[in-house]
Amino acid sequence: MVDNERTLVTIAVLGGTGKEGSGLAMRWALHGYRVIIGSRDASKAEARAAELNAQLGGEYLTGMDNLAAAQQANLVVVSVPYQAHHDTLVSVREHLTGKIVIDVTVPLQPPQVRTVHIPESKAAALEAQALLGDSARVVSAFQNVSSEKMSDAQIEVQCDVLVTGDDVSAKEEVIKLVEAAGMRGFDAGPLANAVAAEALTPVLLYMNKKYGKKGLGIRITGLES
Repeated sequence: MVDNERTLVTIAVLGGTGKEGSGLAMRWALHGYRVIIGSRDASKAEARAAELNAQLGGEYLTGMDNLAAAQQANLVVVSVPYQAHHDTLVSVREHLTGKIVIDVTVPLQPPQVRTVHIPESKAAALEAQALLGDSARVVSAFQNVSSEKMSDAQIEVQCDVLVTGDDVSAKEEVIKLVEAAGMRGFDAGPLANAVAAEALTPVLLYMNKKYGKKGLGIRITGLES
């Protein structure tokens, strides 16, 4: 994607004050995209954007409430705790028509965050698509990328990203964003396959604790041969 194409894309990261959302926002902003940090509290979003701008050494990011962020963006990222997932989507639903919605949410059930929890809907991304309807192009991605690795925009993230969705062109756009954030993205099939990607997150969290490491991830092997 050339520079002028990036400037035409505005990305809203709802839940962008958190570690995962902030990390993605920084990486995309440094890659030339216009990025908005979204939060339920506009002042919190503005403060986080200012903090990240100071860290990056420039005016890269802006902050606003989730509704305004979703309204101004043409691509929306949902990076919120599962407990806030439904209400966040409902609050911005009217501004997601026709847009790509990247769902990063994992249905973790604290305090048992290292045990796989399959919700009734099977996956958070499937919940999002059902709630938003066919007018939104939901793509699932980034569930298996550690926020520990994302927090420093200069660190190489050695983790591959599984991208699932029912809209082929939407997945292609998301894979470009994966690459812009410094990772490899792979088309992992229809949105139903988000069940597997989401379920890998608590497995990785378990392994982090078991082996005393932070930021374990996944790699796809064999494609180079």
